[in-house]
Amino acid sequence: MGEFNVEIRYILKFHLKKGKNATQAVRRIMTFIELMSLRVAQNWFKRFQSGYFDVKDESRSSRPVTDKVDAILKIVDQGRHINFYDIAEELRMDHKTVLTHLNKAGYTKKLDTWAPYKLTGRNLINSVLVCDFLLKCNETEPFLKRLITGDEK
Repeated sequence: MGEFNVEIRYILKFHLKKGKNATQAVRRIMTFIELMSLRVAQNWFKRFQSGYFDVKDESRSSRPVTDKVDAILKIVDQGRHINFYDIAEELRMDHKTVLTHLNKAGYTKKLDTWAPYKLTGRNLINSVLVCDFLLKCNETEPFLKRLITGDEK
């Protein structure tokens, strides 16, 4: 997990050396902040009591996350109008995972199109060109006066 969890494990290790059990340690820690369940603390106490005092998480042998992110971004680059449910189905992943990876990669859904959250130079130039084109169209045939805007009322 994070560095915060490692520090909490050091506190658990300290309470074990003071002769406390997992329940007492969690109650003591919980007086300050809510951060750990009793079951997690009991698992760490068992680990410490067995003689293994390393508080870091063990390495995992899973596929790297970057493979998933690269596959998702490749699909989005092929078609910006794709739904994240369709991406999840194609990659056989959970749709929430797909949405999380897209948000972390800086994409947001705007007008049914996946767009980078921060516009590139090309995107900015395209936006200016579209605005310029709309203004020129308005000069020949005024359409902006026909637009109706409103609020929640």
